[in-house]
This record gives sequence, structure tokens and C-alpha cells, in this order.
Amino acid sequence: MPGIEFFGDEERREVMDVLETGVMFRYNHDTERKGHWKAREFERAVADFVGAKHAHSVSSGSTAVACALAACGVGYDDEVIVPPFTYIATIEAVLWAGAIPVFAEIDETLNLSPEGIAAAITPKTKAVLLVQMCGAMGRMEEIVQLCADRNVMLIEDSAQALGASYHGKFAGLWGRMGCYSFDYFKITTCGEGGVVVTDDEQLYRNADMFSDHGHDHIGNNRGAEQHPVLGINFRIGEFNAAVGLAQMRKIKQFVEIQRKNKDRMVAALQTSRLVEFRHIPDESGDSATFLSFFLPDEATARLVVEEMKAQGLDAFQYWYDNNYHYIKNWDHLTGLKTLNPMPIEQQARPQDWSNIRQYVPKSDNLISRLISLQVKIGWTDEQLRERCEKLKNVLETVARKVSVPV
Repeated sequence: MPGIEFFGDEERREVMDVLETGVMFRYNHDTERKGHWKAREFERAVADFVGAKHAHSVSSGSTAVACALAACGVGYDDEVIVPPFTYIATIEAVLWAGAIPVFAEIDETLNLSPEGIAAAITPKTKAVLLVQMCGAMGRMEEIVQLCADRNVMLIEDSAQALGASYHGKFAGLWGRMGCYSFDYFKITTCGEGGVVVTDDEQLYRNADMFSDHGHDHIGNNRGAEQHPVLGINFRIGEFNAAVGLAQMRKIKQFVEIQRKNKDRMVAALQTSRLVEFRHIPDESGDSATFLSFFLPDEATARLVVEEMKAQGLDAFQYWYDNNYHYIKNWDHLTGLKTLNPMPIEQQARPQDWSNIRQYVPKSDNLISRLISLQVKIGWTDEQLRERCEKLKNVLETVARKVSVPV
């Protein structure tokens, strides 16, 4: 979580600008705000960093995905291909659009595989919602080509992948729109916030209008603005945007430190015969927020988890038991435990959600063997050295238990 690790005077100064003017609303009040347009500056910083023509900030990464789906015209009864390994917000956004999530296989990149996508496409498929999990990208050229060949739009949920790239092109720029999260746990944070990016001016305008009740934002009199479309309130506030702006000025530093720290952790683990590292097609583009690896089987993975706990290690995830990031534990989704009736309850689904894992056996095997280590940037040299030693000891201890040569 580097964003909250390096939090200081820069963020305070940006927030004080807002407090001193009293204009917390992102639109209008031109004179009173005295030249301070934090949401606009935040959007420009994100667009400049990733190389997008347009960026639009909203209230969260979740609303960024919902906004992108709406802007791209995804809606009632459209099928959207999604991974079983993602934060549940990805799926919720599809459901709230009135569309149907269709689960496809991931591969050792931890992202949707081209083979998984191809197997899940039907005549009703409108989009692939590609999630770049744990800070790195998958087999992008193959996925982009597949979507083009099958006339399916690609939308990227890059909530965990700001700063990641593939052959020099950042996550979020490969599809029609890309989405980033700036919540408390991301590489850069504004407490709560999200951004959608695109090179398509009309999609940008769609997102801009949809996220503010359909306002067209033409002129400086909010009450006189037109409303070409229906929308909803996904606006970001100036306080959040101010923090995000300060954080974006540090992101290159964050990624650089993460990569150095991850390299040291890799060096500590790579001699273990138990470990198979996640496949990253372009290692130079890894944002290095996590070091992810597979164990030979679920039983061994659980032994490693227990040994890490015993040795006092923190900042790791065994996703197979995580309540919000893997489909095995989404009984509220598969059981459609909703507060209000939703379209999905009446729609014909191509998959039986009462046994959803039958459609993603490879994914289930991979996630059952997967452990991700968080990479922090606030560690001292000594703290990182001690962590690496403990990780080596964990793997050596487990190797002896399962009779694998150390």
C-alpha cells in the first residue's frame, strides 16, 4: 500500500488549497475557487502519466467500472466476460448495468487467458472486462487480437494495475476504456476515488455526463446546463482529488522502490524447489505491488500459509480463502442475495451459478496454490532483510515437511 506509506506535506498542501477557498464541489464556482481545480488537475496528472488523451475522475474504482460500462453502451441482457479472480466490484458493476457476467478461465498470469475468453464468447457477448490483478498484465496482444476478430469490445479494470505496462503501453490503454482505483489500499490513494481513461472523445463525454446526472458541463451556470442523457451521481469531491493529485506526483518513485524491493524478495525465494513464480509476459512492466507465486498443490500452499503465520510474517494473501476476491467464497453472488429485485434474477444465464466453479477448473487449481506477498515501500533495509530471511526459512521448513530437497 505505498500510497498511504508516503503521506505527508504534499497532500496537506493540496487539501489546504480547498479548505482555504471553501469550494469542495468539482464544478463551477469559478471566482470563489481562486484557480484551484483539483479534480481537473488530478485527471490531467493521470492522463499524462499513462499517456491517455482523456481522463475522468469519479468517486471510486467501482464507479469507474460502472461508468465505463455505461459509456460504452453495455447494458440490459448483454453478456460480459469476467474473471473468477477479481474484487467483487467488477461483477457488481456488470450486474448493476443489467448485463450478465460470464466467467472465463484465467492462466498463470492471473489474468483472463485468450483461450478462456474464446471459450466463453457467445452471440450475446458484448464485452470482455479484463482485470489486471496484483499489479501486472497478461497476454495483451493475443487478447486484443481475439476481441477484434470476434467483434467484442475490450474494457480494462486496471484497479490494481496503475503503473503496470506491457511493452511500454500502460494498463488501461489497450481497450476502449480503462479504469483505475484510488482507494485506501492502492498504489496511489485519494481515500476513495477512481479514474476512467480513453482516447475516444465521445466515450469521455459519455462518462463525464453519466457520472453527473447527465449534465453536459457546457458553460459556467450549472442550472442552465443541458442533460442529453440520464445519469447518476458518481462525482469525486475536491478533497479526494487534491490528495490524489499529490499522490500522482510520487507514483514513479513508488514503482521504482517497489521493483527494487520485489527483486530482493524474488532473490530470496527463487532457490526454493517449491516455488513457481507467476508468469508476467513483460517483467519490465510489472508495477511490483505484489510478489505472487504458486506452490505444488493446495495442501502445500496451506502449510506455507500456516508457517508464515507461525514466523510472524504479515502482508500476504492466500486468495483461495479470501471472501471478496475469489468466486469460491461469493455465495452472496451465486445465491443472488440482493436487497432489491435485479434483472439477473429473470435473465437466462449461460452458466449454472449453483456450481460456478465447474466452468473454471484451471482457475480453481491455480488460486488454490497461489500466495501473494505484498511489496511495501516503507520497509527499512533491515526490515526487508529480515523478511527475506523469514521467507526463506518458511519455505525450507515446509520443504522438509513435504520431503522436497531444500
